[in-house]
Amino acid sequence: MRIDLHCHSKASDGTDTPAELVRNAAAAGLDVVALTDHDTTRGYAEAIAAVPAGLTLVTGAELSCRLDGVGLHMLAYLFDPEEPDLLRERELVRDDRVPRAQAVIGRLRELGVPITWEQVARIAAGGSVGRPHIATAMVELGVVPTVSDAFTTEWLADGGRAHIQKHESDPFEAIRLVKAAGGVTVFAHPAAAKRGRTVPESAIAELAAAGLDGIEVDHMDHDTATRTRLRDLAGELGLLTTGSSDYHGSRKACELGEITTDPEIYGEITRRATGAFPVPGAGGNAGT
Repeated sequence: MRIDLHCHSKASDGTDTPAELVRNAAAAGLDVVALTDHDTTRGYAEAIAAVPAGLTLVTGAELSCRLDGVGLHMLAYLFDPEEPDLLRERELVRDDRVPRAQAVIGRLRELGVPITWEQVARIAAGGSVGRPHIATAMVELGVVPTVSDAFTTEWLADGGRAHIQKHESDPFEAIRLVKAAGGVTVFAHPAAAKRGRTVPESAIAELAAAGLDGIEVDHMDHDTATRTRLRDLAGELGLLTTGSSDYHGSRKACELGEITTDPEIYGEITRRATGAFPVPGAGGNAGT
């Protein structure tokens, strides 16, 4: 089985529609794909309707969190999307994205970048607006050569010249809320230092003690030594280890299924989840 548990659609900051994402996942030879848009489940219905035969869809989200001033992302899988407390927290985070993006644009304009809200809104196309949309606008303007080049302290990274903090969940509360909604939590790219500051391993141990299920070890932003260290840490803490592409369509230089999760780990995630079930494909046709 080929399993990719971290992918984004146009519902947040990917470039594929949810229907295109599941069709592209099947075309890439995947058996399982997870839809994990930032702080939103708006892509679920379209993706579920379009799942091709032979592919299984895992519903999820990537939750924006902050611990001791450090931003981190929590992947949540197979939770009940209508559970009211988790829904309320996702809405708080999502609703703060627009004023935050507008503040970042204002900061960039102060730095001499001729970016506008209209340009970023066009790129977001109704999705959950975030820094990748702003970074794409910067590429369009020739300010940086790639989206990744915008995520430095020169520009958009945490602590960068144009960084503006938004409302983000406490990760301990996020774990509690996801568990209460029947879901499973995995700390996304926990050591991706090139994105900005990362939490210490002692914090990962505290999150594990609070019920964290796993950490995303195999990720494009982790080199070989980092993956080895994280795998050892996961073993010490009794955490599951996942691998994922963090696919964003054409917005990032990674392909669906480029990095995958072990089938036994996937099986354990589905065994732990009680809020939702994976969706087997039945030859969906949404968006065709």
